[in-house]
Amino acid sequence: MRLEENESLSNWRPIMHDFIEATPLRWVYHSRRHWLAIAATVVLAAAAGAGLGWLVVEGGLLVVAALVGSLAMALWMLRDIEVAYWGVIGIVALLPFAALPFSIGFTPTFLDLALMGLYFVWLAPLLLGQKTDLATTPLDGPVLAFVVMAIGSFVAGLSHAALTSYLIRHFAEVLLSIGLFYLVVNTVRDVERLRRLVRVFLLAAGGAALVGVLLYFLPDDLAIRLLSALGRLGYPTGAGVLRYIRDDPELMQRATSTSVDPNVLGSLLNLALMMAIPQLFAKRPVLRPVFLAPLVGVMGLGLGLTISRGAMAGAVGGLLIMAVLRYRKLLPLLAIAVLLVLLLPWTQEYVAHFVEGLRGEDLSTKMRFGEYKDALILIRRYPLLGVGFAGSPDIDTYIGVAMVYLLIAEEMGLVGLAGFLFIVGILLVRFWKRRAQARALPELEPLWWGLHAAIIGGLGAGVFDHYFFSLDFHHSVTIFWIVVALATAATQLVDAELNRESAAV
Repeated sequence: MRLEENESLSNWRPIMHDFIEATPLRWVYHSRRHWLAIAATVVLAAAAGAGLGWLVVEGGLLVVAALVGSLAMALWMLRDIEVAYWGVIGIVALLPFAALPFSIGFTPTFLDLALMGLYFVWLAPLLLGQKTDLATTPLDGPVLAFVVMAIGSFVAGLSHAALTSYLIRHFAEVLLSIGLFYLVVNTVRDVERLRRLVRVFLLAAGGAALVGVLLYFLPDDLAIRLLSALGRLGYPTGAGVLRYIRDDPELMQRATSTSVDPNVLGSLLNLALMMAIPQLFAKRPVLRPVFLAPLVGVMGLGLGLTISRGAMAGAVGGLLIMAVLRYRKLLPLLAIAVLLVLLLPWTQEYVAHFVEGLRGEDLSTKMRFGEYKDALILIRRYPLLGVGFAGSPDIDTYIGVAMVYLLIAEEMGLVGLAGFLFIVGILLVRFWKRRAQARALPELEPLWWGLHAAIIGGLGAGVFDHYFFSLDFHHSVTIFWIVVALATAATQLVDAELNRESAAV
């Protein structure tokens, strides 16, 4: 059953009318003196102009454009929850670290505001008394239990570390991101909405890849100036915005786009590629083939230029699973791609870097192995509930490791890690059991396959990176849980379509 009540907030007009009636604006609103209305309009226009002028002087045109665009998006979001989704996805892909250029006690990021808007648009009808048919899935309980365990570990960890505003804010952001699971499964309940959201995700990720590729090939001075222009929105500035292997300018440059860290961009493009590849074989893809094929190419190139070995490994794993289980035409294409990378002269340095990682010879890999060793020491000392999110109680250990599974075990213990793996296990078991049924739904199957392949690719990359459960990378946590929720919603749609067909027979 579709939730038509949540499609838009059509009752905002009476709410605004009640607001006006309850404030001094009522006197102006109902006044028969036209000169009063004109004077009020002039005063408001002058105040708005003065405020806009101040922002231009203090922040610059980029900041003003960002704020005006954000306000326009916020007003549009109030009319349609899908627009709120677009805002969240677009910010995650294109401006993940952007923040307001001023403080309101803290400096909210664009993603914070977009998430609050999304939650508000979803909850407002419920708060206004509209009846809704809430969806239930087998993952509801495990996700809630995982959230409770995270809160428990957070509180327990305060016994040996100070509670700071930074910690409160970023932990709350992680909880908001995990909570998106319930929002998504309750609002994405038809195939067309799922198609539109996947389309937006692919376009946003493709845009990020294109920006990354262009900046990579631009002259360094120009790329530095362009990226430094985002400094007004909280981004880093200066020569450090360009990233290299081991931060050594003598080695290969790495694409970052607007994601600051090349591994963060790689994690985004890993998920996006997994979602896009099945669309190449769809009878009705979410984008026309004339756009889809170049988009896949740009994302693949962007992923390669990040030189993110973890994201690449996750993507290759996801592609192999898709190729073996469903899309056999991918196998020769993958073989050709691998041969080209191995044989082309200008990719030899790239190949050598990956081989060094496999052998554990380069400094980055050695440091990562050191992190694994230190993480295991911490986990052995605090195996059940971990040490929380604030810090380690021991001076010789620390929180932080480039593996999502060890990071969860550090912070939430083996119990928390088991909770996370239980969620993933349920999702993948449902995926495995419904492979045959999904093939009977040619419009839904490519979406369903792509979302689950994205999770598999993300889980594979999680062996080498920690972004999908890091307090410092809120946007990566957000997009991971959105994809988990969309995959769950897609499986619910598979069940609903098959039940509908059975009932019709």
